[in-house]
Amino acid sequence: MGTRAIKQHVLELLKQDDLASIETELTLLQEKELVNALFFGICHPDERIRWHAVSAMGGAVARLAEQDMEEARVILRRMLWSLNDESGGIGWGAPESMAEIMCCHAGLADEYIHMLISYMRPDGEEEWQDGNFLEHEMLQQGLIWAVGRLAQCHKGRLLARGVEHDLPPYLASPDATVCGLAARAIGLLGRPEAMERLQELATNDQRRLRLYNHGVFTTVSVADLATQALKEMG
Repeated sequence: MGTRAIKQHVLELLKQDDLASIETELTLLQEKELVNALFFGICHPDERIRWHAVSAMGGAVARLAEQDMEEARVILRRMLWSLNDESGGIGWGAPESMAEIMCCHAGLADEYIHMLISYMRPDGEEEWQDGNFLEHEMLQQGLIWAVGRLAQCHKGRLLARGVEHDLPPYLASPDATVCGLAARAIGLLGRPEAMERLQELATNDQRRLRLYNHGVFTTVSVADLATQALKEMG
């Protein structure tokens, strides 16, 4: 198949309901061609296509890394560049895809997890204050989801870098998705952070948001996620 045909084939597969079946079909494609097609998917306006592409990107780049580590690094650098103001792009789907890739490949996590974390942190005068804080709320949604995803597979790596202290400010976000995902990530990390604020959200915040987790889509409230976070922290 040519490039255009592969892209169309991949997008059609991503529309399906069963993520496991989609990933099985996608393994039949050559990794470089698949990754190029998935880049169209991770910024697609259709929710199902976009999130299935994010999930599929993890396995595809991990397989590519086993064949050619430098090629895999190029993919991650491309995603990082898309989040840079100078790129001229927006970076839709980049944080989420990076998290999935790192969950599928520990070596890439070791190399790039600090870069993803930097997008929660502002730059500063001190040498260690080398942040790349994302101000756009839509990108923050993807970033905080990514932190929660990494908490499922690389919790120790996140805690070693003090990420639990970066999340509480997002609990004050006017964006329900950012706020709810921050509560979820704090719970997944399991450290007693912002307990008073989480209790307030669990009691009062009925704003709704969509949550994607391993191929499953649900609609939940901020209160639901804050309540779950409090349970996970004991």
